[in-house]
Amino acid sequence: MTTQRVLPQSKETLLQNYNKRLKDDIRSILDNFTEIIKTAKVEDETQVSRATQAEQDHYEMHVRAANIVRAGESLMKLVSDLKQFLILNDFPSVNEAISLRNQQLRTLQEECDKKLISLRDEIAIDLYELEEEYYSSRYK
Repeated sequence: MTTQRVLPQSKETLLQNYNKRLKDDIRSILDNFTEIIKTAKVEDETQVSRATQAEQDHYEMHVRAANIVRAGESLMKLVSDLKQFLILNDFPSVNEAISLRNQQLRTLQEECDKKLISLRDEIAIDLYELEEEYYSSRYK
């Protein structure tokens, strides 16, 4: 039951922005992870000493790991924003859910009404029989 709805320009722009944020964050995670893997390779002799190179690589890995964490947090924020957008802007689904629940409650109300009427009728019959017995008894 998927139907294409035409979104206002601001919503369309917002969705495009969400898509761009998603792609940028995923690209950031991938690029930083790739660079961490490249940095982890031990290179042959370079112009700087091994200790200096190790310290530089260590620092670069920390920065890239922090970039990965930042991108992950940004993705979590994006998920939160998408949920909020869906809650605030998906009126057809909300209306459909409300209508369905309303229909369920009306059906339940009708069933309860039928049971109550049936119970009332049974009690009326029993009460009539009890009154008959009481008034016709010799122990008034």
